[in-house]
Amino acid sequence: MNKYEEIANELRRRIAESEYAEGEMLPDQIALSKEFNVSRMTLKKAIDIIAMEGLVFRKRGVGTFVLKSALWNTSDSKIDDYTGLSKQFPNKKVESKIILFDIVFPSKELQSLLMIEENDPVYHIKRLRIIDNKPYILEETYFVAGLVQQLTEETIYASIYEYIQQTLGLKIGGAYRKIHADLPNELDLLELNCTESTPILEVEQVVYLTNGTPFEYSTSRSRYDTRAYTITDIIKQ
Repeated sequence: MNKYEEIANELRRRIAESEYAEGEMLPDQIALSKEFNVSRMTLKKAIDIIAMEGLVFRKRGVGTFVLKSALWNTSDSKIDDYTGLSKQFPNKKVESKIILFDIVFPSKELQSLLMIEENDPVYHIKRLRIIDNKPYILEETYFVAGLVQQLTEETIYASIYEYIQQTLGLKIGGAYRKIHADLPNELDLLELNCTESTPILEVEQVVYLTNGTPFEYSTSRSRYDTRAYTITDIIKQ
């Protein structure tokens, strides 16, 4: 990860945790450059990122301010986030309950989605993510075993994305996602504390590396009132 991306992540955290409150002016660039021990050019790149995301705005000749926005909610999930829940909620208790952990050969549909052959094994994982002792997301995931190697229960209980990026050194390039509403299935009723009439939000995705190779197909399901997703639409000039 580039230094300016690390700084942008830290600035996001400070805004999310109200260290920089809505409407408050950020420290000036000279002070922040000294704090992070970087050039003003590097710092400007970091601020440009969070400005494009709608977190801050600049007043010419005055400074950079945290944006007041009724739409932006720190409990929402950015649709293009790949840091995992532990990083998204650093001050909350994040746990995982493993429902299924197996290695299987892919169906024809998975072969097509993940661009693999019928004899290429995949990890099949079902787990419930729990935040502050409340059910949050029910995940079903298939990882290409040849890419996401040596997965263990210890990793699944912790952060799989941290393992993929930090331990394996794989670089995530992006994802194709489909978001839709659904009625609860049997597993939802069992794990998500919902009724048969509770709307469910499902995110279906294929995630790929920077070279375009798919390594994950997954669905994540949550109650309609538990999680929301945000996306920043940046207009290219």
